[in-house]
Amino acid sequence: MDLKQLFDQDCRRCKRLDDFLCAVKQQHPEYHARPVAPFGDADARLLVVGLAPGLHGANATGRPFTGDYAGLLLYEALYEFGYSNQPNSVSLDDGLKLKMCRITNAVKCLPPQNKPLPAEISQCNPYLAAELASLPEHAVILALGTVAHQAVLKACQLKPGVAAFKHNAQHPLPGSRTLVDSYHTSRYNVQTRRLTKDMVGDVFRTIGELLG
Repeated sequence: MDLKQLFDQDCRRCKRLDDFLCAVKQQHPEYHARPVAPFGDADARLLVVGLAPGLHGANATGRPFTGDYAGLLLYEALYEFGYSNQPNSVSLDDGLKLKMCRITNAVKCLPPQNKPLPAEISQCNPYLAAELASLPEHAVILALGTVAHQAVLKACQLKPGVAAFKHNAQHPLPGSRTLVDSYHTSRYNVQTRRLTKDMVGDVFRTIGELLG
């Protein structure tokens, strides 16, 4: 499968986000500052869903969680549990490859203050729905944070109340797939110890059991 089918690099559906990206591009001409494409294995059995690109991370590099503090713990875990060939992600040409795993975001464009509006999440949701539809049966979707959790439910045409977000919880999805929740690997969550390396390890052990 061609990942480009799941993504529109020229999407300009959200005027607020488009205007913000244009302003960021003026301030940082070297930044990607466009919608950030999914990254990873086209035949993934694990889809990791984040919130949105970070200003100086994915928005700068053009790859999810790359060059961003939030990627430190995530890519370390992906490497430790066999989904990656190296434990860090710093740039597009760093040689990183994912195995059986793909990473995307609920919102593909950088939002001001890293807070997308509900309408922007809805506008971007068809892209996430297409990604979910591309997954095989018994695949696992890892939602990093409440926004990603709710976006996955919406993409599956499920009501928000059908499954409450809870760290390391499992929720059945259509197509014999499973949604697994984790607190986001953000700087704030890591520094406040709301999320630790051991907690992330527990989540990936749950995923491993589900994938067999």
